[in-house]
Amino acid sequence: MRLTLLGTGDARQLPVYNCACAACSSARSDPALRRGPCCALLEVDDQRWLIDSGLTDLAERFAPHTLSGILQTHYHADHAQGLLQLRWGQGLIIPVHGPADPEGLADLYKHPGILDFSQPFSAFEARTFGCLRVTALPLQHSKMTFGYLFEAQGQRIAYLTDTVGLPVATAEYLRGGELLDWLVLDCSLPPQTHEPRNHNDLTRALAIVEDLRPKQTVLTHVGHTFDSWLLGNAQGLPEGVVVARDGLVVGR
Repeated sequence: MRLTLLGTGDARQLPVYNCACAACSSARSDPALRRGPCCALLEVDDQRWLIDSGLTDLAERFAPHTLSGILQTHYHADHAQGLLQLRWGQGLIIPVHGPADPEGLADLYKHPGILDFSQPFSAFEARTFGCLRVTALPLQHSKMTFGYLFEAQGQRIAYLTDTVGLPVATAEYLRGGELLDWLVLDCSLPPQTHEPRNHNDLTRALAIVEDLRPKQTVLTHVGHTFDSWLLGNAQGLPEGVVVARDGLVVGR
């Protein structure tokens, strides 16, 4: 089971429009430092699952019939905007599994095109796709949002973004099983002196790591203020915790 982080930025991405901070300036001069919308590709045997669809070039990236389906964490635009064009394809159906959000995004439900939204997940529901087991985990966000636990080929990977902290039931569920091999976790902000809204800062993210004790942790959904903070503080991250870059591969 292999998870490729296609995008690791927050809604602003990197560089941020008209921002001259150190991180944004560096990203303008070095394309390797840029961050696209937060999303990933999960590959297990002959299955390929897209996790979120904020990329606006999905039709170019994924040839017809090469995706098993899409796992949506939620329907904020930076995680779902790519569906607006993709839906107008023809000659195939792409299942989209996600939370039962009655609002969705724009008119996707009214005009779904080739997208099939008919099987939303329930909280803590587990589904099996061949050798892959996927469990939907409620998160704490301003819109109904699920993280996902992926289990296959002797590996356990939790993908938890967007969230600020974790609901008690989700933390208990993850603590109740075997140790996670990988935790891919929202960390949008540097350490804050006040309670962040909607997304983890580094303090909250590391508290989750300490609670769940995964073997390895990758921080994603990174904002430009956190990237700027990292320029002078990257050595302060605990052992086993790294900050993702677009294209990072997790698992084996």
